[in-house]
Amino acid sequence: MKQKERIFLTLKTLLLSVLLLAYLVPFILVVINSLKPTREFLENPLALPQAINFSNFTIAFDKMNFISGLSNTVVITTVSVLLIALFSSMAAYLMVRTTWKITRILFFCMVSAMIIPFQALMIPLVRIYGSLGILNNQSTLIYMYLGFGAPMAVFIYHGFIKSVPLEIEEAAMIDGCSQVRTFFQIVFPLVKPISFTVLILNVLWIWNDFLLPSLVLIKPAQRTLPLSTFYFFGTYTVDYGLLMAGLLMTILPVIIIYLFLQKHIIQGVMQGSIK
Repeated sequence: MKQKERIFLTLKTLLLSVLLLAYLVPFILVVINSLKPTREFLENPLALPQAINFSNFTIAFDKMNFISGLSNTVVITTVSVLLIALFSSMAAYLMVRTTWKITRILFFCMVSAMIIPFQALMIPLVRIYGSLGILNNQSTLIYMYLGFGAPMAVFIYHGFIKSVPLEIEEAAMIDGCSQVRTFFQIVFPLVKPISFTVLILNVLWIWNDFLLPSLVLIKPAQRTLPLSTFYFFGTYTVDYGLLMAGLLMTILPVIIIYLFLQKHIIQGVMQGSIK
């Protein structure tokens, strides 16, 4: 029996190692090709660079206007994910703790909205907001992210808040807490693990999103980092060396955030699956 367990453990480790390598290969290729000039990339994108050269990063930093793109991305992502977490948790709490028929209908509508692809909405969305003259505005983009991100977040919070004992809230209300204070001081701290999960999922989505900002933000000064990498696409050519360097600089902040928060993310996913 022990021999079978060792064989099973060895096979599982081997399989996980292969999967890990498969996930790391694209990132490794981006790192390798960011150190090459475009000529070397076109000759063999899988080969190691003939000489390590960091000039791609300095040139891409200037051409992308990296500081402006980074600040725009940080502001849009931070405000969007905080609003999604706040309003979605409040909406989910209301839907769980009330017996109104309208809340059930709203919850059903929000869950149903998750199956509608964005591509089916983007043309009428841009036409409507364009006719109102509110495109090319970061606030409009944040508002759109709130609308598109709320259904999934409400669905996640709804399942978690249902497991919070009602007796805790009743005890708080007996002590004089209003329903709003009960939510912010009692319920919201209890959903902290799932809040980290909601935050990181939306950070990954909003930080790397290209399509929605490309439809809303037109002025170069308001572009996010994914939009800034579009500078390296010419009419007939693509500067792959600079593009890879720009992509690497774009994704590194998210990787750093994930490394710092991975403990909370894994804890939130595990608790969410148990609930």
